[in-house]
Amino acid sequence: MNGFAIIILVALLGEYVLSIVSCTLNLRALSPTLPPEFTGVFDQEKYARSQAYTRSQAQFGLVSSTVNLALILIWWQIGGFEWLDQLLRGFSDSPLVRGLLYIGSLVLASSLCNLPFRLYSTFAIEQRYGFNRTTASTFAADLLKGLLLSCVLGGILLTAILLFFEWTGPLAWLWCWFVATIFLLVVQFIAPTWIMPIFNTFTPLKSGELQEAILNCARGAEFPLKGIFIVDGSRRSSKANAFFTGLGQNKRIGLFDTLVKKHSIQELVAVIAHEIGHYKKGHILKGMLVQIGYMGALFLVMSLALQQKGLFDAFYVSETSIYAGLIFFGLLFTPVELMLSLFVNALSRKNEFEADAFAAATTGTAHDLISALKKLSADSLTNLTPHPLHVFLHYSHPPILQRIEALRGGS
Repeated sequence: MNGFAIIILVALLGEYVLSIVSCTLNLRALSPTLPPEFTGVFDQEKYARSQAYTRSQAQFGLVSSTVNLALILIWWQIGGFEWLDQLLRGFSDSPLVRGLLYIGSLVLASSLCNLPFRLYSTFAIEQRYGFNRTTASTFAADLLKGLLLSCVLGGILLTAILLFFEWTGPLAWLWCWFVATIFLLVVQFIAPTWIMPIFNTFTPLKSGELQEAILNCARGAEFPLKGIFIVDGSRRSSKANAFFTGLGQNKRIGLFDTLVKKHSIQELVAVIAHEIGHYKKGHILKGMLVQIGYMGALFLVMSLALQQKGLFDAFYVSETSIYAGLIFFGLLFTPVELMLSLFVNALSRKNEFEADAFAAATTGTAHDLISALKKLSADSLTNLTPHPLHVFLHYSHPPILQRIEALRGGS
């Protein structure tokens, strides 16, 4: 076992142990006493149910992460990476064909291994707590559509990366960065009109009091809003959501039908103002710039790692290749990926506070957004008392009580 193997093994096991510690502390932080802020929103039965839901998710997460880690380690130690590489070398002389098949096979195998967990999560846990509305046919259709979309979009990007690393020498990372950036921008631009409708139906919001209230809010915030759509989220879950997506003229705000059904017009306007806040505060642009910068650093470091024979030796692979190197680099990058995720989550939580404050200032009151947040928490059985370490590691949004406290402090 060489240095690369030790680094990767320690990283995988370290991340796993950290996850166990975080999960354990999070479960211990569950309080039997309902926070006074949620009196009248949660009754004792619903509060107990929210804690049971948190426990179920935590236990399920530990089982799935244990199985996934075990599968990776077993495949690694039995020489699976070398076996697959030699099998494909006998199938084709083309590095591109071998690369697409090699990475595609591993991604497909990973998806198949995760399929039982997705099924259990949807049809056991989500069903048990009254969230699931996904039928078997919808689940299968989503699975097939996701697979086809991954093959098309992922195949295009992967082909470009493999070819540039084969053809362009020391500047390969720069070409890959450029192409990946263009790919990211194109996908962001076409997602609202071409990709997202593959999975959901987007119905323009009809004229009426809600539409007028939202448009008035957008005009007051000087936000060029043209697309407000109702999304048929109830086909899959009873949970509610709202989101902002797209670039340029393709900007859209989507409201799940479950959200519209359960909230007042004032609450919905506050939620929309929050989403507008992300745009007006530059969160979307900043997020994309961070992502683009991250990709550039990733490709640069990757280009250096692919030249290290020791990286291939760590996985018992006898012949170097770009495609196998991409997989191995992904595992080697685990500790850096974890650190970057902490930064991204911290930035995201900061952005959520700013968007909340923007919504309160735009609507003239924090009351409506607080009311909406409380309803959303009750409907989704949110954990009201998460442990700080669990928040630090996993939360892209601040805990609900912190958001409410910040809103009250700013009102």
